[in-house]
Amino acid sequence: MYKTFRSVVRFRELELDPVERRLRSAATIEDLRRIAKRRLPRGVFDYFDGGAEDERTLANNSAGFAKLEFRPNVLRDVSELDVSTTLFGHQVAMPLMLAPTGYTRMATSDGELAVARAAARAGVPYSLSTMSTRSIEEVAAVSDGPKWFQVYTWKDRGLVEELVKRALVAGYEGLWLTVDTAVLGRRERDVRRGYTIPPKIGLDTIVDGIIHPAWTYDFLTHDPIQFANVVGRDGADGSEGIDLAGHVMSQFDQRLSWKDIEWLRGIWDGPIMLKGIQTVDDAERAVAMGVEGIGLSNHGGRQLDDAPAPIELAEPVAQHVQGQATIIVDGGVRRGSDVVKALALGADGVSIGRPYLFGLAAGGERGVDHVLRFFREGIERTMALTGRTNVSQIDRDLVRWRD
Repeated sequence: MYKTFRSVVRFRELELDPVERRLRSAATIEDLRRIAKRRLPRGVFDYFDGGAEDERTLANNSAGFAKLEFRPNVLRDVSELDVSTTLFGHQVAMPLMLAPTGYTRMATSDGELAVARAAARAGVPYSLSTMSTRSIEEVAAVSDGPKWFQVYTWKDRGLVEELVKRALVAGYEGLWLTVDTAVLGRRERDVRRGYTIPPKIGLDTIVDGIIHPAWTYDFLTHDPIQFANVVGRDGADGSEGIDLAGHVMSQFDQRLSWKDIEWLRGIWDGPIMLKGIQTVDDAERAVAMGVEGIGLSNHGGRQLDDAPAPIELAEPVAQHVQGQATIIVDGGVRRGSDVVKALALGADGVSIGRPYLFGLAAGGERGVDHVLRFFREGIERTMALTGRTNVSQIDRDLVRWRD
């Protein structure tokens, strides 16, 4: 009996590292989301996780991928797989970029530095937000990988020009221009909690801090969270705590228009990608103005509820753009198979935001590594199971819309 027991029972090695234990239990991005929800104060988690109004767009971004099914080809030699590709003239390890996210240090104190280092190791571009909590120069100092800078058009155009020139000097290779934030969407989770950045202290936040001691200790033992690129600018750096909607209305330029792309081109020689394109017409106009990148995005469902899901725009935009610009699908990507579906519809790559924030909250820098391995392995597995050995073989014949 003992021999039989020994033959079928194997005890797992005891894992003493709590981060490793958490990451081992995370088989999906949704698992990381649940861990992040458990580890973060409620207001912080809802800020990262929430969307606009009834959050239909937030849900549809991911649901759009489920409307596609594969048409696999079998009996093909898939013993050697190559998931690398070229984005904006540069070789990358896989067709994926890390999208810009604000207030990243709310997940953990290293914030953008941890994410940039992980992206460099994975060989994919990292994008730094204007609203970042680590500066342009700090990120450049820790990452020799490809980097992009995301631009919000502040009313103070001199400040915008200063930021863009700093990014150029620091070696950033491209700009995202976010074009869907004339005003801030109504994010009702934040409204319910009266959420500000940094959080204002009340009885609820004190209780939240007590029941999330690891996050609270990390938060209290590091420098205050500010907009690191504009520290010292009165009213702009967030040092006094801000209501985000009010901050956007006071600082961002609601007069932003197509002519401002020409102005931006005058101070930046590298590629520009418009983040927030949601119609074929606007994609065509961007191409006509010489924009190199089309970021199909609804701001992660955080701006206009009932905006179109980016994956559903990929094919019509690709058909009209005809290779004249790089197309990035931004929003709802949760698996490597989603990446393959986007490429099959004509996109050149995808970008992710919430997945790496969940990884960062769950396991710090190692959590971001975990997310990037998950996507790479998912892309490889999907390609192998559908009979594709390199990215160039991912074509429209690979997928069809479900009835």
